[in-house]
Amino acid sequence: MKILAETLVLDAEGLSAWVTQDRKITAALRRFHDKGAEFVVGANTIIEVMHGRVNVPRLNWALSQVKVEPVTEESAKAAARLLRDTGLHGHKYAIDATVAEMALRQPGPVVMLTSDIDDMARLCGDKVRLIGL
Repeated sequence: MKILAETLVLDAEGLSAWVTQDRKITAALRRFHDKGAEFVVGANTIIEVMHGRVNVPRLNWALSQVKVEPVTEESAKAAARLLRDTGLHGHKYAIDATVAEMALRQPGPVVMLTSDIDDMARLCGDKVRLIGL
């Protein structure tokens, strides 16, 4: 399967898999990198992946390889509209909505590595190609 992408968005699970050097994810990331895709994460994704056992130097290295998109007032309001428009609400979907909103405004075609295909499909529609982890 040939996947073209100008932008590759990593959700928390995608970033975590990269930090832990999951072989499958590392190989996929290498293919995207070789094709010239820009890697992007949302700023709040960093918070999601942080825990007591995370390899902080490895996380910092991974973050040095990506564009980190801030969560601004404007992007938060756009994410809230996504939630409203899809009938989702609450803290369970809040970060997913900010990741989806950020993915939707990246140069396309956009691919997202995500562990949450169902919710991301609702939030992104057919505008972002989703690859499940």
